[in-house]
Amino acid sequence: MIPEGPSPVTSSPLQFFPWMSPSPGIGSPFPWLWELKPEERGLWLIRLLVACANHVAAGSLENANIGLEQISQLASPDGDTMQRIAAYFTEALANRMLKAWPGLQKALNSTKISSVPDEILVQKLFFELCPFLKLAYIITNQAIVEAMEGEKMVHIIDLNSCEPAQWINLFQTFSARPEGPPHLRITGIHEQKEVLEQMALRLTEEAEKLDIPFQFNPIVCKLENLDLESLRVKTGEALAVSSVLQLHSLLATDDEVPRRNFNSPPVSKTRVLQMTQRTFGEWLEKEPAHIYNPSSDIASSPSSLAPAPKMGSFLAALRALSPKVMVVTEQESNHNGPTLMERVIEALNFYAALFDCLESTVSRAPIERQKVEKMLFGEEIKNIIACEGGERKERHEKLEKWILRLELAGFGRVPLSYHGMLQAGRLLQTNNYDGYKMKEENGCLVMCWQERPLYSMSAWGFRR
Repeated sequence: MIPEGPSPVTSSPLQFFPWMSPSPGIGSPFPWLWELKPEERGLWLIRLLVACANHVAAGSLENANIGLEQISQLASPDGDTMQRIAAYFTEALANRMLKAWPGLQKALNSTKISSVPDEILVQKLFFELCPFLKLAYIITNQAIVEAMEGEKMVHIIDLNSCEPAQWINLFQTFSARPEGPPHLRITGIHEQKEVLEQMALRLTEEAEKLDIPFQFNPIVCKLENLDLESLRVKTGEALAVSSVLQLHSLLATDDEVPRRNFNSPPVSKTRVLQMTQRTFGEWLEKEPAHIYNPSSDIASSPSSLAPAPKMGSFLAALRALSPKVMVVTEQESNHNGPTLMERVIEALNFYAALFDCLESTVSRAPIERQKVEKMLFGEEIKNIIACEGGERKERHEKLEKWILRLELAGFGRVPLSYHGMLQAGRLLQTNNYDGYKMKEENGCLVMCWQERPLYSMSAWGFRR
């Protein structure tokens, strides 16, 4: 049971398991940990992670350190789902603790190398190992094809231009049009020049094979720094916008959370944490403790949008370009809560399902799986938990909030293509993607692992 109210958490994580006591000495190994069954280990890790996060949020670093030490006895980046999750959450919590000593943190990260080829590789691996991006691309492309019926000049703005496979599929569809393909221009936005160069090369080659008039317009910049004049939208072009897992990053520029909230204690509401996905959800159903639940009115109500002038002006500027269609794909989770505990529990729910996806699809040994978990999911978890202010880019929000933001900016909702959803459904069936599901909600789509929504899709048009 996590204490309610703003008082700091000072008790040891071992309060949760009075019937378990470590061998003498804080730094000694705990032999009983290795005797736990997998289900007991999962329950233990859940409780320890939540307790440790509370200590970090309250600034009780000594108790947090004890918790991290115990978790490390069970966590493993190549173990079962819960062991893997615990490994990355403990790394994120430790990273947050280190921010109290910026000199130490900078020293420990001073030789870290960020490799563009590795970043490209991990995105491709996620595309190959999980169907979510494949589904998003199929449905986005079909929405664009139907919106551009009869158009002779088509301009697509890709807000996160990194995967040629999406547009190669579109090229093939356009080339099969009875009236012939349109003159196609894609403006690709990415902060890495090398990524855009590879996109341009691959897409140009494909366009030549299919005899499609094509031009690629690369814009090297972060989305938050985009000058919409550089999009060079021309009169007579039919415009489409594709945003895949990108818009949420703009919310970082609108962060108005005071710095004093960096180690704020958890809010007072406590409920049973509810999860429905396989394995992790079963552990939690058997968990008797009431754990903090972020799905409070403050966290999840669509009417509780924080002021976001940068986001609002960006969406309004896109609307002013009069796109025939804009398709938005986002993570379906609230990782933008104001308190650490809100984000920890939401992230546990969300990433438990993603790790479970990989557990069911890929064996534990392949290095490709470990790269996706460490370089993609692990970095997102670290950003959600360890960072604040403009540094925290992974500000995922749920569909209900995106609907409100886009409607406030003057967009009108457009039903997603029925044919596109049929195509996506066939992809899941023919590739034996068991456990993956799609659900239509008010003309939008959510992609799920089991019953747990993980990604949302919505289509929008210019509303006069």
